[in-house]
Amino acid sequence: MLEVIALVLLSQQPVTPFVEGTASYYTVASSSTLTASGETMRDDLFTCAMLDGTFGGYYLVVAENGRSVIVKLNDRGPYIGERVIDLSEAAIRKLHPTAGLLEVKVFALGKNPPKWLIQRVNYGDN
Repeated sequence: MLEVIALVLLSQQPVTPFVEGTASYYTVASSSTLTASGETMRDDLFTCAMLDGTFGGYYLVVAENGRSVIVKLNDRGPYIGERVIDLSEAAIRKLHPTAGLLEVKVFALGKNPPKWLIQRVNYGDN
């Protein structure tokens, strides 16, 4: 939740979600190891797949339970029903230890949000 407050303070604009709806997760075992962006899929990184959005962009995902995580978009999907985002296993476990589906709000942070805000993404380039 601190990320949402920081986002509001930094932007000084009303915050509207990029997308809202159901989040699911996917793993290396359940999908290809190569993502649509060309990166290797890793379950231990905070990444996501969405049908829209910019590869390499960062997104704040806030679950209905109030927990949040920042993820990097590196794949396309989900392709099932009304789901709006697929999260890596590490990302969904940060939001909820056992859930397979969660209601979320997703906020776009752009490709270059402040480094202190994205340090949990665990990419070597941050």
